[in-house]
Amino acid sequence: MVDHSIAGSSGLMARKAAGDRSARARLAIVLLAILLAAVALFSLTAGASDASAFDALRDWFSSSDAEGVLSARDRIIIYDIRLPRVVLGALIGAALAVSGAVMQGLFRNPLADPGIVGVSAGAGLGAVSVIVLGGTALAPFTTLLGSMALPLAAFIGGLVTTLILYQVATRQGRTSVATMLLAGIALSALAMALTGVLIYMADDRQLRDLTFWQLGSLAGATWTKIGTAGPIMLIALVAMPFFARGLNALSLGEATAGHLGIQVQKLKYVAIAGVSAAVGASVAVSGGIGFVGIVVPHLLRLTIGPDNRYLLPASALLGATLLILADTVSRTIVAPAELPIGIITATVGGPFFLWILLRKRGVIDL
Repeated sequence: MVDHSIAGSSGLMARKAAGDRSARARLAIVLLAILLAAVALFSLTAGASDASAFDALRDWFSSSDAEGVLSARDRIIIYDIRLPRVVLGALIGAALAVSGAVMQGLFRNPLADPGIVGVSAGAGLGAVSVIVLGGTALAPFTTLLGSMALPLAAFIGGLVTTLILYQVATRQGRTSVATMLLAGIALSALAMALTGVLIYMADDRQLRDLTFWQLGSLAGATWTKIGTAGPIMLIALVAMPFFARGLNALSLGEATAGHLGIQVQKLKYVAIAGVSAAVGASVAVSGGIGFVGIVVPHLLRLTIGPDNRYLLPASALLGATLLILADTVSRTIVAPAELPIGIITATVGGPFFLWILLRKRGVIDL
């Protein structure tokens, strides 16, 4: 355990490095929480429904024995279709954004992201394995675990990929950015190749599900899925802010972090497990949604500084907000059809990633 003096010294160093932007960071967190509530309410009422945001709020707070403000049709649309999408979108957006922030702190580089370095592809391979082979080769696994088989398989795939990536990219406590990106590309290619083999083995019904799932979507959001994968994401989201002080100390180097009392190896493995759980559960229920983990932490780091005590909760709020907003756009921009949400996030995140590379090219040797 780290005593208060050591924890305080690491927090002091983080504040100095950030120019002591703690007051701005606390204000940003409050504003982001308000923005999240506003965007969630907008998403609930946007689309083919006559209900306004005001009507939804009045119905929500009306007494249980009252007839209600909304019609029966609007209640079904809002509470049974849209509300699960909003809740699942908030969980996934928060999980991906916080996972990206933790990975960037762990690798000490802003280019680390679960989607870019192959973690999402590994989680996807695990999930596709259960979808395609759940009734044959993996039948004992799916029978034993039931509805938990899919998120657990995605977690295992993401965990294995993250461990391999870390071992390949890190030498003597230093992570090579070029090696990390190249290893991530190689791991993604391998995972996608194996996923392609499984897709080739799939039947027509599985193919239809997999095609849309690979592009990322919240169209299949249900309370059952939230009950299955939601607890995993929630546990990871609750646990990862406790890594903040350790990640702050790690930014000064592993040797310095060790002198400050941080158990560096334990921090690494616990952080990797948390990222794998969050990403695995997200991929299992929504498919591949990229770039959230790199866009959100980087934007916040420019605004509130690198102190992970504020960066991690702010990333959760902004990630949830952006994914809910992206989902709203995906289901309304080509209505009555629906655009996969992964296309929306890639359209925004791709240019943003290129901007980061160009901004850093004088510093990073690629």
